[in-house]
This record gives sequence, C-alpha cells and structure tokens, in this order.
Amino acid sequence: MQDYHSFIGEVLIEEEQLKKRVKELGEDISRDYHGKEILAICILRGGVMFLTDLIRHITPLVAIDFMGVSSYGAGTRSSQGQVRITLDLTTSIAGKHVLIVEDIIDSGNTLASVIEMLQTRHPASLEVCTLLNKASRREVDIPIKYCGFIIPDKFVFGYGLDMDEFYRNLPFIGVVDLEKYEAGL
Repeated sequence: MQDYHSFIGEVLIEEEQLKKRVKELGEDISRDYHGKEILAICILRGGVMFLTDLIRHITPLVAIDFMGVSSYGAGTRSSQGQVRITLDLTTSIAGKHVLIVEDIIDSGNTLASVIEMLQTRHPASLEVCTLLNKASRREVDIPIKYCGFIIPDKFVFGYGLDMDEFYRNLPFIGVVDLEKYEAGL
C-alpha cells in the first residue's frame, strides 16, 4: 500500500476546519433537540470518526446504533444500484428522534433507500447529518438538515473516508490524484 503522500492531490479540508465545523454542527443539533433524546445512527464505516467527534459536542442525551449498507450494480467509487443492508440496527427506532450520521452524500441513491426503509419503522422524527455533501452529483433529493461542507466532485479520503479501506485515520480530508495513485500500483 502506498504512502498517501505519493498520491494526494491536495488537502481539501484541514484538521482545524473539521474540528471547528463538527463543533458547530454539535451546537446546532443540541439547540434543535433541546429537551429530547437522540438516537444517532451511524452509517458504517466512513461515518465512525465523524460520529464520535460529533456526539462529544451534543448536550442532549444521545444513544448510538450502527447500520452497514452496501450498494451493488456500479463501480467501486460510486453509490448506485441495489441497496442491501449488511448490518441492521439493534435498537428499535419507533417513536424516537433519529439522526442519521453519514460521512458523505454523493448521488443520494443509497441514503434515499435507507431513509425510506427507516421511515417504515415509525420514528418520531428522522433527520440527516452529513459531514460532506457532493451536491453536484445528486440524483435523488435528500433532505439534509445538518451539513458540514459542500465539496466539489473529487475523490476524497481521510477522516473516516477510505482509499481502498485505508487512510481513514488521517485527521484531514484529502483529494486523491488518481493518475498518481494508479501509477503507484
């Protein structure tokens, strides 16, 4: 596996920018959910770092659960096709204030399927919080209540987002220079 320095095109979002924005999102959520309990559902795997940092800034009571979701029928760097739940919730969401925590929303197809499925489980409310929003790639309208950053259509990694399952532990969001990456394979 290559050192990321050999294929990074740029740092899109610095560590300090991430920390500041995550704190702001936590404050917004705290204000909106004052006096309520929240069930934060993290979409695995990319959302884990964002979730753990985010909930540190939320003051109402927060429970967490996880969903694994995969999408078939498209390339590895896209989220289209048939959606399959690979890990379902262990918690009932009926009557609860649910906050879906996602790392990045691209086409919106996968998340739209997840939202539709979760709505059938009768939550009291269901909102979406995403760290990154590739709005220019949207194919399905997703009601995003909390958004960290709107980003351009670039392949990004770091801070939970992977490059071939690695580099999730980086404290920033970087852009992959695909020519450099493929040259190093």
